[in-house]
Amino acid sequence: MRHEKSARLVELARHLAASSYGLTLDEMAEKLDVKRRTIERMRDQLAMMYPDLEEISDPPTKRWRLPKGLDSFTLAPTSEEMAALTTAQKQLERANPQAAHALSSLETKLLSALKSNVKRRLATDIEALMQAEAIAVQPGPRASVDKDVLQVLRDALLALKQVQVHYSGGSGGPRQRDLVPYGILFGGEAYLIAREAHVSEDAPPRMWRIDRMRSPIMLDVPGGAPEGFDLQAYSERSFGVYQEDTVDVCLRVFPDFAEEASRWVFHPRQSLEPQEDGALLVRLHGGGLNELAWSLFRWGGKLEILAPPALKRAMANALDLANTMLKAG
Repeated sequence: MRHEKSARLVELARHLAASSYGLTLDEMAEKLDVKRRTIERMRDQLAMMYPDLEEISDPPTKRWRLPKGLDSFTLAPTSEEMAALTTAQKQLERANPQAAHALSSLETKLLSALKSNVKRRLATDIEALMQAEAIAVQPGPRASVDKDVLQVLRDALLALKQVQVHYSGGSGGPRQRDLVPYGILFGGEAYLIAREAHVSEDAPPRMWRIDRMRSPIMLDVPGGAPEGFDLQAYSERSFGVYQEDTVDVCLRVFPDFAEEASRWVFHPRQSLEPQEDGALLVRLHGGGLNELAWSLFRWGGKLEILAPPALKRAMANALDLANTMLKAG
């Protein structure tokens, strides 16, 4: 508890140092999501810690700021912040290369300002977080994930510990589950890749929706993925996040749209084969055919499915389902 209070004070100090015009008590309370009485006590504590805390009259209220800024120790980024920066950079690499380059430049500047011992400590945790999180980018609505739940899961992944959660989904119904976390996969929803603690390590992990988790606790019990588990490879087995048997997929893009398709990534490990008639064959290997079928809607009239038959059936089913949205209620 004492550590948490100190961390909140540092967080408030950062906000006050980052503001050119200062913050009112109500603005401070909003940023830290606390009550006004709490923020008044925190302001008084900061005044003792930072004698240069400046009070600015701004009728009918007052503002406070730290005009001289903070020292490098207080401003050092956390491993989670740096990992989030790297994740955002990867997400933007294809959609917005300029923004991705800007984030990469920012990352370099942040790291260059740190002392070598801090960089070494951060590097270990950043690598662990990046290995424990993968991205399956999907458009459209997504379930809301409680950031506090996600924080406990990340802490457990870094500490190689098991977690206990109250899970409201699955065939067993809502109940408490002890899980061995392998990693986190972000897609249309966020999933914890994990196996139940009582299940053999040789069994494949399951996907647990994080938005269905409540009251997570990190247990003082060893956890972590088995040696050799590769979360990125696991995520690339399928289109989207759903895991199923992998198959060979072949799409034929019509000649008029081949150039456009050559600039698209249908799957991280695709192969492109230009044809003599100007068409383009796109070959993929993965599962999640229903997800792939829905993603191909934007290519309607631009390509045809050559293989496998299961993908053709998935597309036919997707068309039938889409047609139901046009029927009068």
